[in-house]
Amino acid sequence: MLRTMINAGNTMGQLQQQLDAIGHNISNIDTEGYKRTDTSFAEMVRQQVDNQPDKKAETGRLTDYGIRMGAGANLTQNIVYTQGTIKTTDRKLDIALTKPGQFLKVEGDGKELYTRSGALYLSPLNDGTGNSMLVTSQGYRVLDENSLPIILDGSGDIKINQDGTIVASAGNSQLGIIQINKPQNLLPAGESLYSLNGNDPRSLTNLTGAGRQQIGVQQGALEMANVDLSKEMTDMTMAQRAYQLNAKSITLGDQMLGLINGIR
Repeated sequence: MLRTMINAGNTMGQLQQQLDAIGHNISNIDTEGYKRTDTSFAEMVRQQVDNQPDKKAETGRLTDYGIRMGAGANLTQNIVYTQGTIKTTDRKLDIALTKPGQFLKVEGDGKELYTRSGALYLSPLNDGTGNSMLVTSQGYRVLDENSLPIILDGSGDIKINQDGTIVASAGNSQLGIIQINKPQNLLPAGESLYSLNGNDPRSLTNLTGAGRQQIGVQQGALEMANVDLSKEMTDMTMAQRAYQLNAKSITLGDQMLGLINGIR
């Protein structure tokens, strides 16, 4: 009974983390460029309990001796980087990355970060030039292919080509776009931003020069979250039922221990 209660208690903790991940997915269903977190369970290491020391006492047994008991379930969380739906906005500074694995380079907290959120804005510079800096909706500076901030005069029409080239009256600029080769090395940094875990140069490829032909950018559109609400609600219902089942196991185990303690 104690083993059953420990097993259920461990599993309930993991189920609570799954419910948190599902709730986070649902709350970001309208967040541009958000990538959902997928959850799966695996069994913890089993323990062999030899409940029959005299193996000769049982003849004709077809299964192994002893009982193999687990210690609960272990949750694994993985970010799914599949393409989200494209929403047309007809706004000149809205861009959607139409190829999976490509991210826009931005600067946050003094370091290079990556995002697929393409709602961009012009932030005026207080230097008397009348120029503006290209930033994200959270105010992070958008970087060019050389990891430098993009400065525009903002006085004329702005066109963004499929290869990420910004055509403006003051000249052309190149959006800094990278291709992630090892998605497992990306770490969530909040606000649909990601940082790179480690310094493995093979983790990403800067799409510059001839590599810009691989870029897929659509102006006047935004990529929405890749969250499927029906799937998230189904997973939430299953997680809640599993949580209730394990909670009931603890209640029954406590009642049985109470009966044992009451025997005189």
